[in-house]
Amino acid sequence: MSSGSHGERKPEAELGLLDATMIGMGAMIGAGIFVLTGLATEIAGPAAIAVFALNGVVTAFTGLSYAELASAIPKSGGGYAFVREVFDDLSSFLMGWMLWFAYMIAGALYALGFAPNFLELLHVYGLAPAPGQVGAITLPVVEAAVPVSVGLAFTAVLLLVALNAASTAASGSVETIFTLVKVAILVVFVAFGALSPMFSTAEFQPLFPVDGSAFAIIPAMGLTFIAFEGYDLITTVTEEVKNPRENIPKAIFLSLAVTVVVYLAVVTVAVGTLGAQGLAEAGEAGIAQAATEFMPTGLPVIQNGGAIIVFGAVFSTLTALNAVVIASSRVAFSMGREGQLLPSIGQLHHRFGTPFVAILASAVVMLASVALPTKSAGNMSSLFFLLSFIVVNGAVIRLRRERPDMKRPYEMPYYPAPPVLGILLNLVLTSVLIWYLVQTDPLALVLSVGWILLGGLAYVGLNRYRSSGEASGSLADPGASETTAEPVPGEDD
Repeated sequence: MSSGSHGERKPEAELGLLDATMIGMGAMIGAGIFVLTGLATEIAGPAAIAVFALNGVVTAFTGLSYAELASAIPKSGGGYAFVREVFDDLSSFLMGWMLWFAYMIAGALYALGFAPNFLELLHVYGLAPAPGQVGAITLPVVEAAVPVSVGLAFTAVLLLVALNAASTAASGSVETIFTLVKVAILVVFVAFGALSPMFSTAEFQPLFPVDGSAFAIIPAMGLTFIAFEGYDLITTVTEEVKNPRENIPKAIFLSLAVTVVVYLAVVTVAVGTLGAQGLAEAGEAGIAQAATEFMPTGLPVIQNGGAIIVFGAVFSTLTALNAVVIASSRVAFSMGREGQLLPSIGQLHHRFGTPFVAILASAVVMLASVALPTKSAGNMSSLFFLLSFIVVNGAVIRLRRERPDMKRPYEMPYYPAPPVLGILLNLVLTSVLIWYLVQTDPLALVLSVGWILLGGLAYVGLNRYRSSGEASGSLADPGASETTAEPVPGEDD
């Protein structure tokens, strides 16, 4: 923990390039690959492979904008910090409000993905029935029955919230270890799958669902877009990364490149072995179930080779959950520090040095959201990330126009083509996803609109609170000294 030039407490720069890269990969190679693969094949059939490839292309354009903005504005908060620097108060509040929600809902999604895979792991060793046969737990006080999977998701969120509340360094180290382990496990999955007889006779035809068309790719892209949000997550912890002007852009590109390669390899093997129909029927446990079909059995200690992959699924969903607990709290912390949420949310804990209140505030929504259907959580999170990325691409264009001489250690090539293409492609996906929600998931759409309306009320209420505090002299404007990008702890230059 350190003090800034104005006496405020700032986070310590404890994370290196590897840690930053692993935070991004931890989110991207997590629930997206284990939880959403089955849902994507349900919509797009074997073309789910193309879904993830095209999402990688769309992501790359916005990733270039993030890299340039991160090098110019080395402040924590992700896309919120950039928009706060460029746009007005209301626009930046809405950006932070949407991004905060997207991460909290993503946390619920990852926790919901963790539960069936954990049950599948117990099932492989004969310690529990198959996930579909596990019942509910009756709560003695309220006399209500809670599905075991929801209880497990709730517990996972609680444990990782406690870890993050206690130590940033511990959570960062855990993220690096978890991510390295799961990438190694996925390499094993791809190797065994590609060499199995099932894959050698794989049929990828018909490429699209029998009752669908090539356009099925687009709503599937919208649903799974959340899988590639990790580069924003890296920039939420900018002030905790050493030499962020150089390490953040490098971490963005490294994590994106590795993630796209891993996704294409894993989804191709999964579709080629279990088949699109089998993956769709397996749902959140699709990859784990594919592995049990072709991995060897009768092995020492682990007994079933498929158990390794199921173990990897548990690791991956926990890693992704840990990453978004970090990200959601940092977005809230940044908003609190800028005076756009309650001041207590923008303060570090006096003993742990973590954004304690911001973590607890994020945990409340995350815990409540584990009662949502998995698909609704994925849809809502993808929708808010898409909206946020449109604004971020607009921010890089406006910053270039208004501050052409600003220090930018990294500048994207072929400007302005990447941000313009990023805006257009994200707009297309947003429109299609909203249409898809109207048709198939109105709950997600209603909750999304409700969150925006709640944000409007919060904005008005907080402004009145701030005005009354300033009038009485008891509340200083926290954002008054933070309107320009300043060097941050850990920056070498």
